Amino acid sequence: MGKRFEAALKELDRARLYSLDEAAALVKKTATAKFDESIELHVRLGIDPRQSDQKIRGTVPLPHGTGASRRVAVITKGEKVKEAQAAGADVVGHAELIEEIEKGKFDFDVLVASPDVMKDLTKLAKVLGPRGLMPNPKSGTVTPDIAKAVKELKAGRVEFKNDDFGIVHLAVGKKSFAPEQIAANAKTVLTSLLRMKPSAAKGIYMRSITLSSTMGPGVKVAVSDKF
Repeated sequence: MGKRFEAALKELDRARLYSLDEAAALVKKTATAKFDESIELHVRLGIDPRQSDQKIRGTVPLPHGTGASRRVAVITKGEKVKEAQAAGADVVGHAELIEEIEKGKFDFDVLVASPDVMKDLTKLAKVLGPRGLMPNPKSGTVTPDIAKAVKELKAGRVEFKNDDFGIVHLAVGKKSFAPEQIAANAKTVLTSLLRMKPSAAKGIYMRSITLSSTMGPGVKVAVSDKF
């Protein structure tokens, strides 16, 4: 354990469950690395991730964004090309963009597609899938409303899903954010997760919540049925 991390631990009562506002302030205080660390939210859910009817996946617009700019590419055609460009998409195209991706050019962080071109993207599944870039209706990246999707993604809409252990991991800001902004973003995600509780999930649904920075210790947050 490094001296910096050890000093950060002394700021915490490791046996205590903090309120979300307290945790946001503490996680910012203990983020002492020299770069602008990401602030991460980790939520352990009482679901069986092996069951398809209990898997959690969705999107949520963070009120204060993630603090990171993302390049949004759009594959579409016709009038929707102009809509995507007007909405602020960084890259827009159809056949030529598909060809570039086939050649291994990925000059974007998120890829959005209109439903009418999805048949043309099937050949890209093996290329985009492993990178988590394949457009998907569940993540809101396959949609007829291209302009809305681009604006939301640029403003800070993020995608989340549980891992193999039933845990959702999501960046909810940066060290440079005010504690109030970190707490507001985290609250938005937690509220969304509560609304998505699968009817098949039994017992305690939200089992633990932790806020942490990239290089800092985790701060345990008191679980509530209302945030």
